[in-house]
Amino acid sequence: QVHLVESGGGLVNPGGSLRLSCAPSGDFFRTNDMSWYRQGPGKQRELVASIKRDGTTQYADSVKGRFTISRDDDNYVVILQMNKLKPEDTGVYYCNADLSFRRDGLIISGYDYWGQGTQVTVSS
Repeated sequence: QVHLVESGGGLVNPGGSLRLSCAPSGDFFRTNDMSWYRQGPGKQRELVASIKRDGTTQYADSVKGRFTISRDDDNYVVILQMNKLKPEDTGVYYCNADLSFRRDGLIISGYDYWGQGTQVTVSS
């Protein structure tokens, strides 16, 4: 069974930095699009950043210039580097990944997985 394992959340002062990482555990063939979402207190879950397998990235307007998403396909890891953090960045951050599996000799994509979430709190 495959799970997404996240790490790196915590408490940080405004203006500080945190680095989140996420990697699948278990038996799979390949990682495809990978993303980070967040859900702030009393808010809906929103897309923070995503990265395609070809390296194309997308960011929410609120984090452009402060956050950087990257991936290490040799180790199947996606990283979210968060700099210049603001109190409004507070929330639970979720990793999302599209995985491929080998089934009967074919490579099947489109399996969507979510991590358990990691808390990020920006406060003085």
